[in-house]
Amino acid sequence: MRVAIGAYPVPVRQYYVYILASLSRRLYVGVTNDLRRRVFEHRRADRVAFTARYRITNLVYFEHTTNVGAAIAREKQLKRWPRWRKERLIEAKNAGWIDLSVGWLSDADG
Repeated sequence: MRVAIGAYPVPVRQYYVYILASLSRRLYVGVTNDLRRRVFEHRRADRVAFTARYRITNLVYFEHTTNVGAAIAREKQLKRWPRWRKERLIEAKNAGWIDLSVGWLSDADG
């Protein structure tokens, strides 16, 4: 998306707050400006990283905004929520906990 400022179009940044889950439903909450890249990074992370250690690779929820401050504040809010509340948020939009990133990455990418 672009917004015209004067005679020049300026790209509008998108920021994403997301939740990844493992098959056993261990959760990770994060924020990024490139959701596809960030999911890929989580999937290829070395084994000492939290998401790699617990195999948290399925994108089960995300929301976006153009306001970086709002995205960071929302990430912090979700991290403070108890588990049951995060589960309710996920299930309101993705009842089957299906990986929303299926098809984003080629088999060669991870």
